[in-house]
Amino acid sequence: MDEKTAELRDIFLDATGEETVTERQAAARGSLVDAGDPEVIDARLGELVATMRDRYAFETDLDVDAYVRLIRGFYDGADDERLAADLDCDPATVRRARLDCHLVRESDRDVDAFAAIRERIVDGDATDAIAAELDCDAETVGRVRRIVDAERESTRANDRFRAAFADFLTDDDLAGRLASDSREDGLREATEDIETDVSL
Repeated sequence: MDEKTAELRDIFLDATGEETVTERQAAARGSLVDAGDPEVIDARLGELVATMRDRYAFETDLDVDAYVRLIRGFYDGADDERLAADLDCDPATVRRARLDCHLVRESDRDVDAFAAIRERIVDGDATDAIAAELDCDAETVGRVRRIVDAERESTRANDRFRAAFADFLTDDDLAGRLASDSREDGLREATEDIETDVSL
């Protein structure tokens, strides 16, 4: 390894906190067939959740399997009420678990005075002071604080976890579509020369 490469490697390690440059690449790669296997996808999602739980303070006591189901449901477009019903918990728990995984919805920002609350949180103001100054309740400020914290954590991690969730689930969808297309193409080729003589 030349001197410049070694220097860039050291900068990367210092900036990311990773143990090796190729840590992400060291993860086992599956074949296209494996990519569509729900058990393989769930195992990979579970590993990401476990890594996040080690790195960040999760707010719920949901187990890894519940987090995996929540992530799958989120990317399938399920709202918090539907996810809560699927996970047998309340929507507030789902919201906290989503934010644990850096999964912020646009609708999370539909809070009165969101921008003003967010600005004061970023400035480091205390929850009670913000609530008093903006004439809102502390629960609303706490909710915005959790969103801001999730976004900060995600940004500091270069959106690594959200991107990995999307990659795995997009790969899963892609593999399913490719397998379906392949079956259709094979059936089309197999039946191409078959003559049908049907009279009604």
